Amino acid sequence: METRGANTLIMNIGIDIRCLMKTPRTGVGEYTYELANAIFKIDKTNQYFLFCNSFKDNSQDLPKWDFSNVHYINTRYPNKLLNASLKLFGRPRLDKLIAKTGGLKIENCKLKIDYWFSPNLNFTSLSSNVKQILTIHDLSFEFYPQFFTRKQQFWHKIINPKKQCRRADIIVTPSQNTKRDVADFYGINPEKIKVIYPGLAEGFIKINNGPAFASLLWATAGKEKHNLPEHFILFLGAIEPRKNITNIIKAFELVYHELSSYYLVIAGAPGWQNQAIYDYAKQSPAKDKIKFIGYVEPGDKPALYSAADLFVYPSFYEGFGFPVLEAMAMGTPVITSNRSSLPEVTQNSAYLCSPNSPQEIAQGIKTILNNQPLRETLTQRGLEQSKKFSWENAAKEWLEIIN
Repeated sequence: METRGANTLIMNIGIDIRCLMKTPRTGVGEYTYELANAIFKIDKTNQYFLFCNSFKDNSQDLPKWDFSNVHYINTRYPNKLLNASLKLFGRPRLDKLIAKTGGLKIENCKLKIDYWFSPNLNFTSLSSNVKQILTIHDLSFEFYPQFFTRKQQFWHKIINPKKQCRRADIIVTPSQNTKRDVADFYGINPEKIKVIYPGLAEGFIKINNGPAFASLLWATAGKEKHNLPEHFILFLGAIEPRKNITNIIKAFELVYHELSSYYLVIAGAPGWQNQAIYDYAKQSPAKDKIKFIGYVEPGDKPALYSAADLFVYPSFYEGFGFPVLEAMAMGTPVITSNRSSLPEVTQNSAYLCSPNSPQEIAQGIKTILNNQPLRETLTQRGLEQSKKFSWENAAKEWLEIIN
């Protein structure tokens, strides 16, 4: 930390952006990008050092921030070697690595990192005098290990989330529900856990005008791109067990004869343990009305939500649930789970049901699609609720932590 002028304190802040080296970006990657982008637009005073590492040159995958106080520190160690060294020996200290590799001095002062922001769990070792801010998105790996591969379970075991939470000076969570989970399950003092709600990506903000613009949006994105029907029920998310896609299909089987003009569209990149999901869909009596369209480009998402008649997202567990917020922002009525953070995010703006009951999900589908006043009510409430979430506000709350 250094002083410029009479009262201005300049802090050096390290940010771990290793999650931004993966393409396409995961949910954690989108969170990291959007929050960092909002912070850099506001804070022109503190110095930010963005740490990433890859033996291969993956710098072309990183976002390009052209701010004078944002510096990239890209080391080229083999990831497995670096992670093993961090885990076994606690070396190198990542803050010291930045000081050594960056070769930077701020007004002739030796570089020292004051804060380190970890936007997700990762192998990390820091000097004891560096304050750490750690985001915990959810504890799904603790509560639902059966939804993860053995490799993922092993990774979470050796990464030791509980130890990382105890080392962190401040823990950021995206919901009150995740805050309670972290406090209760890991025995963390709730006073050091700060809830900062995420926001909507800029693409949603620009065109957040509701369903009246659905036709224009979809014409822009190209409806023919995915060969979609006139009327459809939408799911968008990773194709994996935690998202409860099999029960969505089971619910659709209960109503597709009655709602003969509707299709079920399942969008999203393959996650893990998903073969059983694809196999079930292929054997479903409603298989001719079920379409998997795969990964959807971020620029196409607003139009896809707007074109859907209904969004269904009965996930077993979410730390926040971005797709639900995005669907509401585009004026699409939502069915989601009555557990974890989802009631908190939607408030009274969605139809809630048990994720374990295809019958309840099916009843929600029929109730909403057959009730125009209810659809309009959920649409209007969803639009209003979505306006409460802003990356600018999230950045301001994050900056309050270090200030």
